Amino acid sequence: MKIKSPEKHGFDASRLNFVDAFLKERYIDSGRLPHAQLLISRDGEVVHFSSQGQAREGSDKAIDEGSLFRIASMTKPVTSVAFMMLVEQGKVAIDTPVSHVLPEFKGVGVHAGGGGDAPFMTKPTAEPMRMLDLLRHTSGLTYGFQNRTNVDAAYRKGKIEEWHDNLDLDGFVGALGKLPLEFSPGEAWNYSVSTDVLGAVIQRVSGMPLDQFFAENIFKPLKMHDTGFVVASDKADRLTDCWVWKGPDQPRGMLDRAEESAWRKPPKLLSGGGGLVSTAMDYHRFCQMCANGGELDGVRLLGRKTLELMTLNHLPGKSDLSTLSRSLFSETQNGGTGFGLGFAVTQDPTRAMIPGSVGEYYWGGMFSTSFFIDPVEKLHMVFMTQMSPSWIYPIRRELKTLIYSALT
Repeated sequence: MKIKSPEKHGFDASRLNFVDAFLKERYIDSGRLPHAQLLISRDGEVVHFSSQGQAREGSDKAIDEGSLFRIASMTKPVTSVAFMMLVEQGKVAIDTPVSHVLPEFKGVGVHAGGGGDAPFMTKPTAEPMRMLDLLRHTSGLTYGFQNRTNVDAAYRKGKIEEWHDNLDLDGFVGALGKLPLEFSPGEAWNYSVSTDVLGAVIQRVSGMPLDQFFAENIFKPLKMHDTGFVVASDKADRLTDCWVWKGPDQPRGMLDRAEESAWRKPPKLLSGGGGLVSTAMDYHRFCQMCANGGELDGVRLLGRKTLELMTLNHLPGKSDLSTLSRSLFSETQNGGTGFGLGFAVTQDPTRAMIPGSVGEYYWGGMFSTSFFIDPVEKLHMVFMTQMSPSWIYPIRRELKTLIYSALT
């Protein structure tokens, strides 16, 4: 990897180096995180890249440029880009009702009672669920891990979100179509399996398996050679261990050991919401394509105006996450944060209470990975580590604060 002079791209190098020192002291030496990798790019050039910590338990091998990380929900922007490629081909539209492509959702209702040992009662939706609702998480779908409602309990009971040995994408859609929505589409925001359903839409519309569509239409053109739903045997030694937080007074626990990882065998359910493994450099190339308005190294995936549309706030009434969210991301610091077609979008940095720019867009994954793209400053960041869940530590806010403080 060629790393350019940060000073020539408007950064104070000593302040960028402080970010690494901060990560080491606060997170690596303390044992909060097993490792940390940070890539910062400005003006289309990598100006900072650092790796700290061990790749695997009991190994002296440190993470490096070739290390593979489970990126979880950083898969969602990839799926959203794939869908918008089909929109540009005229094969589907943002306002297409989901049931027109996935008839399993025809007649799906909103929860009005029941659950557990009692049959569900439903009422009709006020508006049909549209592709827009899948893209911006206003579909009424949910995640089983939220543990909030009888609907998400039914997800857990049916093992709907399990990637192995249960449902494929068609079966997944069929199972969801038999359960009620938590609210009528467009009435609220709820983090959910919406993007997984979008993956099923891509598969139906394109006539290609989702993994094949990604490989041929995104990964190969962008030269993202290390990104996919499964880690090939010749790359298995590059996969890092993935850990889980066990509590404030306990050592972290192993969630997915690299040598026997679930990502080393093909999943039955191809998760467009969270299934990919990637490297920092691969995801940097995806971010750079977005930052360039849909093009990288002479290869165009999307039109410039399409990317502009994706990174506007599409929440009803131009609202924000702190107002509309039913569960996760409803915190005060998400005031001023809208949601576009696959990305969170900063609308008002003063309400977010963190340095940034209007129009900056971003997201992260359950294993604490994250990225942001700032079109105003021509800046983007990719952060990789492997610790679940992602909300235990405020590292994403800390990283953004430190990176912006290094701008000159």
